[in-house]
Amino acid sequence: MKSLYLAAAVTLALGVSACGQAPAAGQPQIPAAAAAATQKQPAPAGQKVSDEITKAITTTLERNYADQKLKVESVSTTPVAGLYEIVVNGKQIAYTDATGQYMFVGDLIQTDIAKSLTEERKAVLNAVDFNKLPFDLAIKEVRGNGELKIAVFSDADCPFCKRLEHEFAKMTNVTIYNFMMPLTSLHPDATRKTVQILCQPDPTKAWTEWMREGKMPPAVSDCAKAATMQQTLALSEQLGFNGTPTLVFPNGTVQSGYSPMPALEEQIRANQTK
Repeated sequence: MKSLYLAAAVTLALGVSACGQAPAAGQPQIPAAAAAATQKQPAPAGQKVSDEITKAITTTLERNYADQKLKVESVSTTPVAGLYEIVVNGKQIAYTDATGQYMFVGDLIQTDIAKSLTEERKAVLNAVDFNKLPFDLAIKEVRGNGELKIAVFSDADCPFCKRLEHEFAKMTNVTIYNFMMPLTSLHPDATRKTVQILCQPDPTKAWTEWMREGKMPPAVSDCAKAATMQQTLALSEQLGFNGTPTLVFPNGTVQSGYSPMPALEEQIRANQTK
């Protein structure tokens, strides 16, 4: 894996960091602001770049990927001179030179400490204001004193969501807000089951019995609560979530997947406050 990162870094160095070399015929000119920036010390990650560079990158990429309806949401600095972070549709991160003609998708690694700067930036970009979540749309479960808080975007037929629920069952100090996010492309029957659970007299009991014990509640007619699922699906799309379970902690951190106890409780406790 490390060799792949090195190969990518070498490719970028050859493509965007050559100094004093005139562009070949037919190649785009590097914006003056970018040429000047390459002579300076690298900027911290995530800072805004000049309008000139932003326009050059955005224009090129949106033209070259017009058939995929790509939209550049932001252009920012990286610690590598001449290399820019772009955020495109759905908060996806990629990297490009100052012209937008050369791009790579993957992690930017700080090798001396083996840290993914891409993952660090994703955490910033994907941060969620926990207190603004519509908790009235969630299936709420309070276990024990309910001291710790967590929100989960979950799918009724997701095996990893069920594993997570089995871990929650071991906790006695947590309040869980489950937002329904059935992934019909993977689990065609999840929508039907979600509606059945939401329409029960006690959705929390129905949810936990299905997810932890495999007991589906008695069939009932669709109800007004079924619209809740469409609202939480729209919310998950707005937040850029594309997999389940997705955990949202009170400090805004977002995590995909599940962890077993006691690591799960440690993660929840560590992410209660900023």
